[in-house]
Amino acid sequence: MAVDPPPDRHGAAVARSNTRRAVLGSTVGSTIEAYDFLLYGIVAALVFPAVFFPEQSPYTGVLLAFSVWFIGFLARPLGAAIFGHLGDRVGRKKTLVFTMLLMGVGTVGIGLIPSYESIGPASAFLLVGMRLLQGLGFGGEWGGANLLAMESGSRRHRGLLTSFPQAAAMLGLFLANVSVFGMNRSLTPEAFASWGWRVPFVGSAVLIAVGLWVRFRVLETAEFRRLQEDGRVERAPLLAVFRHQPVTLLLCTLVKVAEMVPIYIFISFVFAYGTGTLGLDAEFLTLSVAAAALLAAVAMPAVGHLSDRIGHERMYQIGAATMVVFAFVYFAGLSTGSPLVAAACIVASLIPYAMMFGAEGAILGKSFAPAWRYTGSSLAFNLAGIIGGGPAPFIATWLLVQTGNAYAIAAYIVVAGLVGFAAVTVLRRRAAAPGGELRATPTTRPIQEVSP
Repeated sequence: MAVDPPPDRHGAAVARSNTRRAVLGSTVGSTIEAYDFLLYGIVAALVFPAVFFPEQSPYTGVLLAFSVWFIGFLARPLGAAIFGHLGDRVGRKKTLVFTMLLMGVGTVGIGLIPSYESIGPASAFLLVGMRLLQGLGFGGEWGGANLLAMESGSRRHRGLLTSFPQAAAMLGLFLANVSVFGMNRSLTPEAFASWGWRVPFVGSAVLIAVGLWVRFRVLETAEFRRLQEDGRVERAPLLAVFRHQPVTLLLCTLVKVAEMVPIYIFISFVFAYGTGTLGLDAEFLTLSVAAAALLAAVAMPAVGHLSDRIGHERMYQIGAATMVVFAFVYFAGLSTGSPLVAAACIVASLIPYAMMFGAEGAILGKSFAPAWRYTGSSLAFNLAGIIGGGPAPFIATWLLVQTGNAYAIAAYIVVAGLVGFAAVTVLRRRAAAPGGELRATPTTRPIQEVSP
């Protein structure tokens, strides 16, 4: 009589250890890169108009600062294409080392740029150059970090695994706000505007060193190693995405747009609106956004775990519907003039976002074939930045000036939320249909999975 072999407990323990290490590596690295990229949005409205555009009016200076912010988003799809290609060709781990180095150079570089008073218009050009480097690095970061977590563990837990690098974005935002608050509180306004704002940028060098150390200790993902062993590494992943899954790319981009519009209004535009229109204190806004980011970071693993149970797309839809309603609540609360109500609205603002973003990593990651998954998911994530995240503060500022009514901005958020809801609905139906787009691709034959 045949006897089943005993379970390989050692192998299971090793798999769990590798999964934890991969999740840690993706989360730590993504936290640092988010800190670097989002730090600009916090300081832009507070300092950059005076430092780099002093000859312009305050309104024009804010628009120019946000225009440079947008340049980072323009560079992100290029970074997604470059590093997505590398990630699908040579591996997730190696590529993530390069993205972190590039982001570090851009962030530290911003902190070292001389002011307009020192070198004139050249300071603005250098700011654009450093922001481009940030955009290139960040463009290749998310897809790799997301896959590093997703492809190293069980498919049954994709929502939970990818929620940790998703939460990293909020942890990075929290650290960025805390660092700016700390410098602002410890210095005089003149000292902060002169040199204090530079410290969080230059200090990023220490965080980058820590992130590189963590990532060098991470193993390549199990799924990519199987692609290599089976000889199924795609030679031209970018072409494969457009040849095999163009509709999926469009739908995933729209899914991402829907949460990028509100998040960059809630974490960046709010500083210009709060200080310039509502007369709120900058430190008050910084602490409120930091609290919102920390709450969202804590909530995202719970969202990811729940999405594994009810469905990633359904979790996203719940978040999008909540965002549509909350957009008007947010601006109504801010306009009351009560700091307590305003703080409550700001802190609560990132909960509907977390419901969308926490499930989004699994949605975008699983939608593309493994052989071009890094490129496809990265492109969707970063093309959305050009449509959604990059122009959002600029459009919000324009809407406020043209209409004089913050509810016009709320309507802008509602439109984005409805687009995302519709896109994820179509994406879900296509994936469930017989002969769906992903099923039809020849390089997506089943890969045996090792559960942790």
